[in-house]
Amino acid sequence: MRLFVSVDLEGLADAVADAQTPFRDLPGLTPTDPEQAHVTMKFLGEGDHDLEALSDAVGRAVDAAGVDPFEASFEGLGVFPSLDYISVVWLGVGAGSEELTTLHEAVEAETTALGYDAADHEFTPHVTLARMDHAAGKTAVQRVVRERDPEVGRLAVEELRLTESTLTADGPEYRTVERFEL
Repeated sequence: MRLFVSVDLEGLADAVADAQTPFRDLPGLTPTDPEQAHVTMKFLGEGDHDLEALSDAVGRAVDAAGVDPFEASFEGLGVFPSLDYISVVWLGVGAGSEELTTLHEAVEAETTALGYDAADHEFTPHVTLARMDHAAGKTAVQRVVRERDPEVGRLAVEELRLTESTLTADGPEYRTVERFEL
């Protein structure tokens, strides 16, 4: 089972698709499904997960974070790891980024205590718009990221989700395993 903890962008799929428009048809880019847009709070990986222990840990993390429901804004573009070497094109988070970071840190602490690997990079709240498979469209991506600053929308964040990801030939399919109210 392949799992991650997420904040889903329900209701913003059309706006996310609009933000992806300048990247459509660029060589080397594979867009994500806007219907499945989310912020990954913690990728837990593939394996035999103890769902009860994991559920308890995420629940403790939400409690420990002490974050009440909040509004997040999704805006701006960026890339990982850099504009010189692009592997991911993303949509940023404006308002709400502090709350998402606080939640991430609490989830990180609880899941690493269970034996999950610690993150090997600083957390940047984002929504993946596309993955770059090869550099043929790199110059166009750089131009779009530098020139555009989309405001996709706002969302009331009221829960975290434990999400199962099944990889298929048509891309990943996601299923909510459990919800954790803030």
